[in-house]
Amino acid sequence: VLFELVKALGAPRLFVQLLLALPQDVHRGELEHLVEYIASETSPSDIGFFLDVWWEVMKHKEGQEDATVSTFSTLICQRGCESSLDDGLQPPKRFKGDPGSLNDPPAATSLLTVLIEGLKQTYRSIALPRVRCYALANLVELLSAFSELEPEGSPLPVAEYLNKVSSVVSLWTSNAESQFHHRRLDEKVKEAERSISLLSTAKLSREELFVGLDFLCSLLHAWGEELQGTLNSSEELCYESYRLLDALTTFGKNLVCFSEARGLNEDETRIVLELTQITKGFLKEISTSLKSKDLDTSLVSSVAMTIIEQKLDRHVEMCSIFASEKTWPFSKDWVDCLVKSKALFQKPELVLKLLETLVNFATSRQDKDGRELQMQVTKAIVECYTELLLTDKNKVISGVLASWGGPGLSLNLQVVMEGFQEDLNVTFNQITKSVSDEGLTRAVASVARLMLLYPEATVKQVCNLAVVNLGAHQFLAQILCSFPALSFPETHNDPGRPCSLVVRCLEEAVWGRLSTAREEEQFLEFLAFLMQPSSAAPLVSPAEVTKAFVLPYLKSDSAQIELSLQILSKVLGIRSCSEEHWIKSCHPFPLLLSLCKLLDGYTKYWHQPRDQLFPSLESKDLVLNILCQLCEVVRPEAAPSPELWVQSLAWLHRKVASLDWTIGLRLKKLYGDHFKNEVPATLFEICLLPEDEWTSQPLPAYGPGSGLLAWMECCCVSTALRETMLTLLTVNVDNPEEVNLFSKGFLVALIQVFPWCSHSEWKRLTHVVENLLQRQVLHVPYTLEYVQYMPLLNLRPFACYLQFSVLFLRGFQLLCSSSCSTWLPAEAWLHVVQLYCGSLTDLLGSVKSAAGPPSHPAEDRTSTQEVSFICIQMFCHVLHVAAMLPDKGCSEPLVVVALEILSQYETFSSADTSPSNTLRRANERHFLESITDNVSDKALRGTLLQKLSKLGA
Repeated sequence: VLFELVKALGAPRLFVQLLLALPQDVHRGELEHLVEYIASETSPSDIGFFLDVWWEVMKHKEGQEDATVSTFSTLICQRGCESSLDDGLQPPKRFKGDPGSLNDPPAATSLLTVLIEGLKQTYRSIALPRVRCYALANLVELLSAFSELEPEGSPLPVAEYLNKVSSVVSLWTSNAESQFHHRRLDEKVKEAERSISLLSTAKLSREELFVGLDFLCSLLHAWGEELQGTLNSSEELCYESYRLLDALTTFGKNLVCFSEARGLNEDETRIVLELTQITKGFLKEISTSLKSKDLDTSLVSSVAMTIIEQKLDRHVEMCSIFASEKTWPFSKDWVDCLVKSKALFQKPELVLKLLETLVNFATSRQDKDGRELQMQVTKAIVECYTELLLTDKNKVISGVLASWGGPGLSLNLQVVMEGFQEDLNVTFNQITKSVSDEGLTRAVASVARLMLLYPEATVKQVCNLAVVNLGAHQFLAQILCSFPALSFPETHNDPGRPCSLVVRCLEEAVWGRLSTAREEEQFLEFLAFLMQPSSAAPLVSPAEVTKAFVLPYLKSDSAQIELSLQILSKVLGIRSCSEEHWIKSCHPFPLLLSLCKLLDGYTKYWHQPRDQLFPSLESKDLVLNILCQLCEVVRPEAAPSPELWVQSLAWLHRKVASLDWTIGLRLKKLYGDHFKNEVPATLFEICLLPEDEWTSQPLPAYGPGSGLLAWMECCCVSTALRETMLTLLTVNVDNPEEVNLFSKGFLVALIQVFPWCSHSEWKRLTHVVENLLQRQVLHVPYTLEYVQYMPLLNLRPFACYLQFSVLFLRGFQLLCSSSCSTWLPAEAWLHVVQLYCGSLTDLLGSVKSAAGPPSHPAEDRTSTQEVSFICIQMFCHVLHVAAMLPDKGCSEPLVVVALEILSQYETFSSADTSPSNTLRRANERHFLESITDNVSDKALRGTLLQKLSKLGA
């Protein structure tokens, strides 16, 4: 009664669900009852029902039962066994209350063999071609999918899967007799997916498989020819014949793979080969037009969208086809599906595919409706992108840059540009007003959206704001470094162009537009952070920065040279991450030569034409430091071969030979033992130079008596060379005439070198002076021209400092004399005065250190008086220098140092507790005021008199 009922209702699926809800030991017996019933007095409806049940058994998936089946399953589990025994009925033969012995075949496999057995018993009753196709399709799919024939883990490609689902839906839709003809599209798609995705819960044994293959072989022999004729004579496929052809195609491929596998015996090999030939022959005779179902594009897209919206099988993979298919987009259904299913598209690869589809559409549709659709879809895609993690956002930005370069989407999507600039300004106004670590995540999120739409404009805005917004540069650099995708290398035909998007944006938006020292400083710090961020990967490399901002501008007449030098100094401080130093790619030897030429230019610094650009003398130390750094990093390993290294050195040595001779000394670390130190021949007259390291060269400018000048220039080169020169200097201190001659020559040489010294070089020379004074090699007599009375003080500990101050005074007397009056241009005097004042400040510090703290004078209580005396002498020397200097605006540094001297004088004279201190201070103040009254510079005189008036307060 049950069989007839479910057959009449056409409910094979429900029957199978109820059947499989039974205990495993029961449902094989129940299926055997069905086969037994159908095999007896078989009717066409019996066959149809049996094949439907078979098909449903293969399509069945656990967990898809409705509430009725679930309730039935629960009741069976609870009561099935008990009720059958309580009723006094005999249980079925195969029913066992225990889980079953180990020798019993798995329940699912048992069902499969029952199905094959059922077909064996009934196949003679099958006459209709459609039903024969149905039976063969069932058998082929069972043998293929539920056995070792099917390769492990090889699902259909998603595009093929979609075509199959669409083909099935199309066949049901076009066939009015199909049970699914009047169903909704989503129901048809669900059922089609069931029919394609057969879950192989159990496999036939090898023996069962070959029994089945043998049976299939006999069926194809019996029915094949007739079926071929019938199929070729029909104009269209029916669902059953489509299934058969599709199943046989897959089956044939699986058989070939299976036959190549080892382990088949002779009989098995014979069956497989025979089946392979029959299958191939059968398919060969079928018309090609029948095998391939022509699908309507709109149906395929509707099926895909249904799978996505209903989240059916493989809907995630279907999103990829939806996003990239060129013929579907921008229909109303497509846009609606995207908007409704946005959550499914929150993956970087899908966002990128959608963007490509959007750009393709935008380039073909420029009308009003097209623009509205673009806006709608752009909004949806941006919302998908916004939900991504930052790492995934970077993947999308990388893809955008790879496809459309710096302009990104703005290149082809005009809708992106509408309101973009305003959005950009508003976003960054909010960011720069709320600079904080807490706000970094929010700032990065808001910038990420702009970066997607128009990367180049966004990066340029960041670069510009980093320079002009005081203190915001590090925060903005952190934001940029959150997007490693921006290190995207751009390709240009011009090899001199920068290869990084960020570097190009820096060059176009900021470089050349820096108007203040503060902006340059922020730019430098911003650049440094991009190369060495605290907790991210560097966004730009030192090599890129060097090629973009240093190499093209390392010429003396370049307006950006000083900033370029600062950048070069900064990048040289960055260690190379790889074994091969990055400097190798930046033409190190030409770079060294450029720096050497700059240094050579400094030898003519004060005589350069006024209208010619040249880096300031303050930058000389920077050039020297960079040269030193370069000599450290440019090692023999940087050259591809030792021969090339020697050739490069020889090239540099040849080029440097025409420059100032001291430059070669600065390259000694680079030259190593390849070249000796080449110096003027006159240097050998005053130094004992070892000839294995030193050699003379004829220099016309260094005539007789110029040895001391060359010696002093050597002292300026480096601290190490200065110590060598002091050691090698030969002066016979026992010969008064030689000491006098040396001391006069020393002063002349000093003022010759003095105006061209950088701060570091001058410091080296002042150390030389101090050393020679302490060794009493240099004789500087102290005269009493600024003494009112004989000082009864112990000046011996301070003699060196007094001599130092007098030496400076004598130097200026020589510099300002008529013989040197035209030697220095007006601009040089300020530099000379600054060096002098810096030395006096250092001298004051030395005096103070030698004397000890003024609040705790030495036991003899006289050191305060000596320091006071020295301060007065130094003050008078400063005023003497001020009086000699040409009126060229040099008074400011002199005022500062004079005030420092007076302050130190006041500190020490106030600490003096001797009884005569008050009188002495009054006399000294009167003396200082009388000296100051003679100063011609009104500003200097007024400031100093004001300070002196407060000394007695």
